Amino acid sequence: MTLRVLGVDPGLTRCGIGVVDIERNRRATMVAVGVVGTSADQTLDKRLLVIAEAIDEWLDRHEPDVVAVERVFSQLNVSTVMGVAQASGVVIAAAARRGIPVALHTPSEVKAAVTGSGTANKDAVTKLVTKILRLDAPPKPADAADALALALTHAWRAGNGMGAAGGSSSAGSLTPAQKAWADAEAKARRAR
Repeated sequence: MTLRVLGVDPGLTRCGIGVVDIERNRRATMVAVGVVGTSADQTLDKRLLVIAEAIDEWLDRHEPDVVAVERVFSQLNVSTVMGVAQASGVVIAAAARRGIPVALHTPSEVKAAVTGSGTANKDAVTKLVTKILRLDAPPKPADAADALALALTHAWRAGNGMGAAGGSSSAGSLTPAQKAWADAEAKARRAR
């Protein structure tokens, strides 16, 4: 059985999206990766609509078992934080409409899961994502690599990498009953 995770690195200007399949043995394969871009010249409602429509398309096309989104963290630039939060809300709502669980991971968690260091730079994350997924070239821009890193992080931090579809990264391992429930939900979603 394979767990399919859609990772999202939210942002108003560039929203990275990546889909990864993870096998029980933790072997990961990239399914798709991309970036949704909007222009600062557009009104906020139009920008969010572009992101919402793209996320809807990705969710419908790839039917993930779970969506992993970068958790908003405090920055000095309030407008950047607001844009990330607004894009995150659009993504979370789109997943919720479909009954797909959402997990949030901090940038430090993602860096630590992929590189072993919570303070790694973007180049290190991109290089290791490229190696882990056996890609011929690094995903560009960095937002795309970050989305794939989010997907990998969720799968690996969910315990054995399978069945732990929802919740935050601190949810820990599932009980056998929870795992059976999550597996049944994933199977039902794939049958649609």
